Parts: sequence; structure tokens; C-alpha cells
Amino acid sequence: MHLDSIKQDLLASYRSHGGINHLDGFNLPSEQSVNQLAADCMHLLFPGYFDEPAPTERELPGLVDRLLGQIDRRLAAEIEKCLRFTRSENPGERARELATAFLRQLPAVRAIIRTDVEAAYAGDPAARSVDEIILAYPCVLAISLQRLAHVLYHQGVPLLPRMLTEYAHERTGCDIHPGARLGSHFFIDHCTGVVIGETATVGSHVKLYQGVTLGAKSFDLDAEGNPIKGVKRHPDIGDHVTIYAHATILGGDTRVGAHSIIGSNVWLMRSIPDESVAYFKGDNLVIRSRRKNETLVGQVGSPTHHHDWEI
Repeated sequence: MHLDSIKQDLLASYRSHGGINHLDGFNLPSEQSVNQLAADCMHLLFPGYFDEPAPTERELPGLVDRLLGQIDRRLAAEIEKCLRFTRSENPGERARELATAFLRQLPAVRAIIRTDVEAAYAGDPAARSVDEIILAYPCVLAISLQRLAHVLYHQGVPLLPRMLTEYAHERTGCDIHPGARLGSHFFIDHCTGVVIGETATVGSHVKLYQGVTLGAKSFDLDAEGNPIKGVKRHPDIGDHVTIYAHATILGGDTRVGAHSIIGSNVWLMRSIPDESVAYFKGDNLVIRSRRKNETLVGQVGSPTHHHDWEI
């Protein structure tokens, strides 16, 4: 057949280009199963919003019982695959413990997700109802699944947390690493193109717009030139901060102080104090205090008495 030669070339490729093959190994977590897990979790977090027909109050206990059972079985199975992949001891028993511990966190996670919905409604004058937020705003899916994945991340579950956030990434264009720490009342307006790195922390009542990056400035390398894992690489964002579209904030030692505003397209790689405003004036980045006539400290540590500080 005309495909035989192609088949032989592919088989030769599998032999000569190892490293992207997974043959004769442990069963990996299933993308389809993890995606269904994500969908089931959203149904459980927001009962009635994604069900057809919507359940009544009387039917709610039965719905929760069914969803919990589905999630419990699927979650334990996928965690066990992840643990077997990393050759953890007693993967079946450990997976059962981790799945149960995760499910116990759902009421607390749901409570903080409610604050995210409230922040979206309060932060967008175009929103007409909380129902519209839950049904139509991509930040709800992206943030909710990240909060769930964050629980698994801190439990030490490999692979699965990232697969959950990638489901949201594919659906929304918003990429939040499961390791990032998010405060309450978090809102991402429009959502598309936002990237938040693994070691970033985001305070409470923070609002981001599309295209914002909280990223790494550079990577520390080991003696062989490989990036060192597990080091602080991403910035910290204080409470009540607003970051406008396509701003880029980089570096593990960069902190944006509370009650600050970062303008659109700002590129920031140094810390700024509380109640600052950062924006471009011509070709210069200006960082000034939101408090009238207050002095800011310059890059080399010397005070400047100008209202605006230009870099």
C-alpha cells in the first residue's frame, strides 16, 4: 500500500528520535478524562448553571451525590496514574488519600471563587448580572480551575494540576500556572493573553486586563547550563492593584505595592512602592505616587523631588 513506506519511516523515527515516545511505560493521565474532570468540577462549583434542565432545590442533593461520585472515581484514577509515572510508593492508596483531601477543600475553594465572581460584577460596568458573569465570562473558568489545580499542586500531585489549567488555557487563552498564589476578589477582564507564572503571588482585590504578563526576568542556570527549578522567578502583586492591557511585569524580586496602577504596555522589572502609578510619557517610563506631592525614591536609592520620576 502507498502508506507502508510512510509507516516504516515513522517507526524508524520512533527508534531514532526517542524522548517524545511513551512506550511500554506506565499509563499516563488521559487528556480526555482530565477535561471531563474539569467540566464536572465546574458543574459542582456552580450547580444549575451548566445543567440542562436546571435542577430544583429538591434535586440538588442527588445531583451533588452523582457529581461527587464521578469526580471522586475519576480523580483518584488520574492521580494514581500520575503517581505511578513518578514511581511514588503505594500509588493507589496515596491517590485515594489525596483525592479525598482535595474534595474536602471544595467548600472553601467555592467560597473564594464567589469573591471572584463578585469582583467581576463590580469591576465591569458592562456586566448586567452575576448570571452573565458565570455563564459568559472566561475569567470564571480560568480562575476557578486554577484554584482547584492549586490545591493539587500543593498536595504534590504531578502532571494533573498543569493539565487542568491547560484545559482552561485552551478554552480562554488565559494561562495561569497552578503554582501561582491568588488572593480573593480576583478579576481578569477579557482574559485573553494573560500569563501568570508559577511563583507569582497576586494579592486580594486585584484587577488585570487582557495581555498582562507576570513573568520571569531570567533563569538561574546550573553548572551544565540548565535552568534551576523551584526558585522564585515571578513578581508579587500587592492588594488593590490594577494592571492595564499588555503590561509586562518580570522578575522574582519585583514587587508592585498595594493600591498601585500599572498603565497599558508598561514594561516593569523593578519594585515600586505602595500607591504608585506607572505609565509611559513619550518614550520614558514614569513612576509617580498617587499621593499628591509625595517624593519617590529613584533607581539608585536617592530621593527625587519631582512629581514624576522618569526612567
